[in-house]
Amino acid sequence: MLMNAEQSTLVLIDLQKKLMPVISQGDSVLFESARLARIARLMDVPVIATEQIPEKLGHNDDEIAGLADQTVTKIHFDACGGGLVDAIPDDRKQVIIGGCEAHVCLLQTALSLLAAGFGVWVVENATGSRHDNDRDAALERLQQAGATIVTVEMVAFEWMQHCEHPAFREIQKLIK
Repeated sequence: MLMNAEQSTLVLIDLQKKLMPVISQGDSVLFESARLARIARLMDVPVIATEQIPEKLGHNDDEIAGLADQTVTKIHFDACGGGLVDAIPDDRKQVIIGGCEAHVCLLQTALSLLAAGFGVWVVENATGSRHDNDRDAALERLQQAGATIVTVEMVAFEWMQHCEHPAFREIQKLIK
């Protein structure tokens, strides 16, 4: 099944200031997540961010916070337990997801979204954990559970569908 911008919501999990320095390749995960959020904004795809106990882990990176349409604050590892499903527009049944930590909050959230009947695409290059083996195991488990593993560029080009899309030139600049 192809990703469709009109049916998609982008969910960015816990890209928090105090967490990102300990994430393996955290700068790259943050860069790709922000790039993906900018693409989503150009495509009119809602962007929902989450924050895990921000009073302890701090708020999301400033760029992520500025690109999010809304932020769901949570205490549960699974953002669905913190109100994420209610934040997703009713007409959007595809969730594109990235963030941290892949083997905890992102994993549990994606599994719950799959169980709730959403199509779930996990953006590999916008996903991180403290340890690469935890991230890799989470991606493998999610794929086995029915999620599709993709990259930022895969999302962008599937959302646009063709080179004559009105946002093509702007998105092309973000990709190059």
